Amino acid sequence: MIQLLWLIPALPLAGFVILALGGARLSRRAAAWIGVGSVGISALLTLALAVAFLRGLPAIPAHIRQVWTWFDVAGLNIGVSFYLDALALTMMAVITGVGFLIHLYSVGYMAHDDGFSRFFAYMNLFVGAMLILVMADNLMLLYLGWEGVGACSYLLIGFWYRDPANGYAARKAFVVTRVGDTAMAVALFLLFDRLGSLQIQELMQRAGAQWGVGTILPTVVALLLLGGAVGKSAQLPLQTWLPDAMAGPTPVSALIHAATMVTAGFYLIARTHLIFELSPLAMSIVAIVGAATLLLAGFSGLCQTDIKRVLAYSTVSQIGYMFLALGVGAWAAATFHFMIHAFFKALLFLAAGAVIHALSGEQDLFKMGGLRRELPLVYLVFLAGAASLSAIPLVTAGFYSKDMIIWEVFASNRGGTLLWAAALAGALLTSIYTFRMFFLCFEGPLRTPVAHKPGWNMSLPLAVLAVLSLVAGFLEIPHSFGGGVQIFSHFIQSALPATQLLPARESNEILCQLASAAAALGGLGLVWWLMLRSPQAGAALTRQPLAMKLSRFWLNGWGFDWLYGLLFERPYIFLAQINRADIVDGCFTLLARFGLALNALAGAAQTGRVRTYAAGLTVGAAAIIAWVVWL
Repeated sequence: MIQLLWLIPALPLAGFVILALGGARLSRRAAAWIGVGSVGISALLTLALAVAFLRGLPAIPAHIRQVWTWFDVAGLNIGVSFYLDALALTMMAVITGVGFLIHLYSVGYMAHDDGFSRFFAYMNLFVGAMLILVMADNLMLLYLGWEGVGACSYLLIGFWYRDPANGYAARKAFVVTRVGDTAMAVALFLLFDRLGSLQIQELMQRAGAQWGVGTILPTVVALLLLGGAVGKSAQLPLQTWLPDAMAGPTPVSALIHAATMVTAGFYLIARTHLIFELSPLAMSIVAIVGAATLLLAGFSGLCQTDIKRVLAYSTVSQIGYMFLALGVGAWAAATFHFMIHAFFKALLFLAAGAVIHALSGEQDLFKMGGLRRELPLVYLVFLAGAASLSAIPLVTAGFYSKDMIIWEVFASNRGGTLLWAAALAGALLTSIYTFRMFFLCFEGPLRTPVAHKPGWNMSLPLAVLAVLSLVAGFLEIPHSFGGGVQIFSHFIQSALPATQLLPARESNEILCQLASAAAALGGLGLVWWLMLRSPQAGAALTRQPLAMKLSRFWLNGWGFDWLYGLLFERPYIFLAQINRADIVDGCFTLLARFGLALNALAGAAQTGRVRTYAAGLTVGAAAIIAWVVWL
């Protein structure tokens, strides 16, 4: 079965080629079968591969499958080869499984769009590039997939390119992520220069043998890799592109935010974890970046009026949790939350898409309401996703993954009370903005009539993801629950190290769970009171001058776009305007004018008079003869 590993990324890429070449000549039915079927077969192959892989554990924790040699130049041998371990398998299962459900949903959502075949071509390319990224056994092939998902994000965010705002959002995503990509490219050059290889496992071994803990080289490399990670995963300070990425169709938002692009940064740090462990400073910065991001995004999520932008900021915040876990060495907890987040975030985006589709494109939360009776299935699945995102205790998968992070942040030898407090505050904010969105959407009077109801191909993925958002957490039941069940931790620890816990704090797991549950339920209760039980109090609170100023500030993402415009965009435009008349341009302008002058002289000689031409020939011939005789 391992021999067929290469087929998993090859099938979506083949689907892309067929759809791109077939174009408008393919019927919608054929395009749907190719787009959905190629990813579906990849998902089935991943499932079969997972069964074969699990049978080989723990004796064989990893497999390598080389397809061909990409290039071999000056000691740099790079192959198109794939590495399969527990981390890669988890990523592959999420990408193909959730990706297939999103593709199936898209058949109904995009049914009447003029770019139907083009949409599925881009989506297939996106899935193929992401699979290459997570399956690569060397950093060069990983970087190819990394840039591939960046290009696809540009194509998909700007899919409806006739609207200039969508084109701007696509360009913004492309440019901002390029900042991080440049840092990552520098890290690759430095790794090859210092360690002589780009094979990931070989690099980890050489780094562990040649670099000491806390030395300068692993710190520099780790920080450069972190630069790439914060760009792709929309963490501070490169988080500004993700909310604007909502310009794309809703299935694109689900794919980018749940299963693919934004998790690439998490994967990069997890895959190169040994380099980060050699730099305590870099690990601390990862944790601080995650904690700061989850709080800033949480506050911004409180004030959004667009349903998709609320979910976008929640994605930024939840990936902040993953970075926080990575920074304290809670590798299994970060990976578990990645998987659970993929389920409930894909569910929420697709459910939001069903609402938008039903309301003929309306995305303003304050123009929704009363949809509980009109869209009962969407109401139930949205409730499941909202509860899981908010980590409602015991009954949702999100509780088990987020609680695992909060406890290990508290108990880890790299964690601390401040980071733990930030994680708890983020849990409270998450519950508040999630149920604010839920109540605005589904409770109260009906403000916009329902024009369309989702068909089976939109409803089935919603139901499957709702079940996963509720029950997948039982793969990792806490120790405090009668010993618990640690299926996922035992599985992922064949690829990633276990968390180093402080014995003095390890016994406080139940207290962390109670605090996490109190944050989730407290946020839900507060929103219920202010919006449903006593809306006058909620309205009075939002009318306070300070609340209104903070709301505008958070609505605009803490002013980061304004700040970057001031620091980078305006100076660049100013210099470009000055540079329009620089001396280099003047030289080329002078040459052009000289050519025009010569042309004017030559044109003046064309009088059309034969006598003038004959006289000119005579004078010229005499001058040439005289010059030769004189010499």
